[in-house]
Amino acid sequence: MIPETAVLLLFVVASLLSLIANRLHLPYTVALVLGGLALGALHLFHTPVLTHDLVFNLFLPGLIFESAYHLSASAMWRDRLAIFGLAVPGVFLSMVVTAYVFLWASEYLPHLSGAVIPLAVALVFGAAVAATDPISVVAIFRKLMAPERLTFMIESESLLNDGTAIVFFSLFLTLAEGKSISITHLGIDFVSEVGGGALLGLIVGWLSSEIIKRIGDGMVEITITILAAYGSFLLATQLGYSGVIATVVAGLICGNYGAQKGMTASVRMAVNTFWEYIGFALNSLIFLLVGLTINLLDLMHIWALVLAAYVAVTIARAAVVYGMGALLSRTRAKIPLNWNFVLMWGGIRGALSMVLALSLPAGLPHRELLINLVFGVVLLTILVQGLSISPLARMLKVLGKSGADQNTEIQRLRIFLAKSDLLELKKLGEEGLRDQRALNVLKVALEEEQKEATEQLRQLDKPDNNIMQGDFVRLYRRILLARKEKINQAQREGLLNEISAEQLLVDIDAQLLEIASQPETVFARMSVVKEESSVA
Repeated sequence: MIPETAVLLLFVVASLLSLIANRLHLPYTVALVLGGLALGALHLFHTPVLTHDLVFNLFLPGLIFESAYHLSASAMWRDRLAIFGLAVPGVFLSMVVTAYVFLWASEYLPHLSGAVIPLAVALVFGAAVAATDPISVVAIFRKLMAPERLTFMIESESLLNDGTAIVFFSLFLTLAEGKSISITHLGIDFVSEVGGGALLGLIVGWLSSEIIKRIGDGMVEITITILAAYGSFLLATQLGYSGVIATVVAGLICGNYGAQKGMTASVRMAVNTFWEYIGFALNSLIFLLVGLTINLLDLMHIWALVLAAYVAVTIARAAVVYGMGALLSRTRAKIPLNWNFVLMWGGIRGALSMVLALSLPAGLPHRELLINLVFGVVLLTILVQGLSISPLARMLKVLGKSGADQNTEIQRLRIFLAKSDLLELKKLGEEGLRDQRALNVLKVALEEEQKEATEQLRQLDKPDNNIMQGDFVRLYRRILLARKEKINQAQREGLLNEISAEQLLVDIDAQLLEIASQPETVFARMSVVKEESSVA
């Protein structure tokens, strides 16, 4: 079978699995992996093999750019302590903890591994499974209206820790191959790869944005973003820098500067739609290939060691998340306690871990064992955590609204839409260009719809604090963002110096973080102020 036919069949399978996942309320990525496992067992047709070159040259640049393009750079900077803490020192700590916990557990299972695993090899394993790939988690959270900051943190951390994990993986692999390297040299290499990638991404993103600003053709602008995505990755890789970091920075600049300053509204919508589809298509193929690549029989032979590796990875993730939560508990970037478990359990591993394992050199000790262990950890995180993250988050009251809350919002919006439509009909009637009888018929229908929605809203239980608090959060956030814009405008007009503007903006960022993470606390505090003012 020619490759084009195989890819076409994979898209057909992905589409069918999407329908099945929606019907069964399964996470889409879980359905894809299960579908891939089934296809691999049945051997219905030959499929492309998940290789290092395929992922790094085709999948990774597009997926990373798509995520970075849609992220807010200002929000990432505002929450930089939590995001960068989890993505850089957190990843390093996760690798080390994973390696040592796994070594300790494997001592009791020597007959399954065949030999004692050296520390350097265990560190390579820790680096391979350090990067998170929570695509299904983010999709669930957006669908079920999880807190915006929590979803943003999971997505941003995943975007950055890919680059960190790849750099550490290559450095630890050097140690595992028996080459001598000092801690200082490791640190210099890390800073060089990450810093060089960031600088290159900055240059590519800025140049692409400047070109976009001077072009009015949507198709050409889409092409420029494709060149920025794959060009930054390939160029950085060729120069020995981090291609992932380069693409992240290029995507952030193109999305936050090029799109905002250089694209019309219609072109921006077209570019957004294009990259959303690219993300869907690449994710569909890569998770199917993940399922196709995993051999369950090989994993069953070392099931106890796979389970030990999974436990080690989970413990390491918990240590990082809860440790970072404790460090940030007294800062403006404080993470709510019930979010910590969701952040920990949402650390699903994916295709990047598998590709790093497949890229291990043939002469590395225990190579086949490491590959199977990584595959097993990826499969367990996708199936166990991917299927359970939603109910657990609901149990912790992180996800979802009550039925009464949702119905109240629906009826409110129905009333608002009916009123808006009635005002529009009034304007059309004053123009005198439409038949008045047609306008009257539609007016009566809209008035009836408004009356019905008002009656249903009245019959609902008295709105509790959830409704009031939700409105309060949205209104307060809107006011704070408007304040930021006014401060920036005052600075541009020379009414405020840079130091004063920075201090005011820092204070507002702290308020935005607090309202995102602790809305109940802010609402309760301001409610007390209101009551005290009323008494006075």
